[in-house]
Amino acid sequence: MSETAQVHVIGYQWSPKTHEVKDYLARNRVPYRWRDVERDPAAHATLEERGLTEERLPLVLFPDGSFVAEPSDAELAAKIGLSTEAERPFYDLIIVGGGPAGLAAAVYGGSEGLRTLIVEQEAPGGQAGQSASIENYLGFPEGVSGAELAQRAVAQAKRFGVEILAARHVTALGVAEPYRRVHLENGDDAGQELYCHAVLLATGVAWRVLDAPGCVSLVGAGVYYGAASAEAHAVRGQDVYLLGGGNSAGQAVMLLSRYARSVTMLVLEDAIEERMSQYLVERIRRTPNVHVRTGHTVCSAEGKGRLEEITIENMKTGETEQVLASALFVFIGAAPQTDWLAGCVERDQQGFILSGSSFAAERRRPEGWSLERDPLLLETSVPGVFVAGDVRAGSVKRVASAVGEGAMAVQFIHQYLAER
Repeated sequence: MSETAQVHVIGYQWSPKTHEVKDYLARNRVPYRWRDVERDPAAHATLEERGLTEERLPLVLFPDGSFVAEPSDAELAAKIGLSTEAERPFYDLIIVGGGPAGLAAAVYGGSEGLRTLIVEQEAPGGQAGQSASIENYLGFPEGVSGAELAQRAVAQAKRFGVEILAARHVTALGVAEPYRRVHLENGDDAGQELYCHAVLLATGVAWRVLDAPGCVSLVGAGVYYGAASAEAHAVRGQDVYLLGGGNSAGQAVMLLSRYARSVTMLVLEDAIEERMSQYLVERIRRTPNVHVRTGHTVCSAEGKGRLEEITIENMKTGETEQVLASALFVFIGAAPQTDWLAGCVERDQQGFILSGSSFAAERRRPEGWSLERDPLLLETSVPGVFVAGDVRAGSVKRVASAVGEGAMAVQFIHQYLAER
């Protein structure tokens, strides 16, 4: 790709806002050239030509000659060709979340004639979309990146007429019999209301935050959550640390090891085999610049404007050690972001959404349930509102499981629609 055909991002390496822009483009598989304003003399000339100062960074330049300073996700989405406005006010099925479960449901829903809309707040693929390589997903013997898998699924869904909204946030869910109502945040107080026959909640989970002194203030400035793809090139030749011991952590370690001088993996468990697939364990052990320290965590982070050092704690002895670190990648599990559903659908104590399988196990119907039958297997406490994937209470946290649930949910949605 030529220089003029590229998207250019100009900013500070240690700017949280710049990191957000790079991460958004990377997750949406938009290739770009990164230009650090502190290292690229021509970057200043580019700013001057457009009458901008460094206070307006980050700056994103597009191949058509246009540019956006300090862009929002919605502005970036519009510039890279993503849809941010719904084409119609009513759909057969609205899917909240564009991860593996939501995309699978969209493919099956669209292929079976349902007018289907996906609303995705960030980028298609969800948490799985940030995986550097998924090597145990059926049909990909050489592995596939989460971003590529998401891109293929998006293309497949669009082929069946599915509409996908990007950079839009669902803030409320309601019932307006005989329909279901979804409220979208629209940058103003009014927002936007969309109506449908059925809703599928497939919002997945978000990275759990490391609650250690100094870490919160350095997010995007050396402390990163699930951003290995966006920041891997920036850590070339440096010594970096990663906290976590699951498959996502292992995939990130392997990607970072291709660029960093060394990657030190801090694992909370006594052995990395406890939560990681064996193929990743073996690969990590064969990689010479990856070092694993089990039974360790990060208890603080320090730096002026950027991460400079972290304090590592031995969880058994309590001993601590301060080490220099240019980057810390955090993969310590995930939690559902379902507070916006409080008072609407029933959730468990951790915020995961209860479904028919949960109510059957508890031998009860949801409070206020209005139908004569029991909730269907993936139906929530609100008739016509379904759930699939990682956000469902009791789900298996695997890409294949999420895809299976998304596909299965459409069958139950058809059954619900037939009843109506």
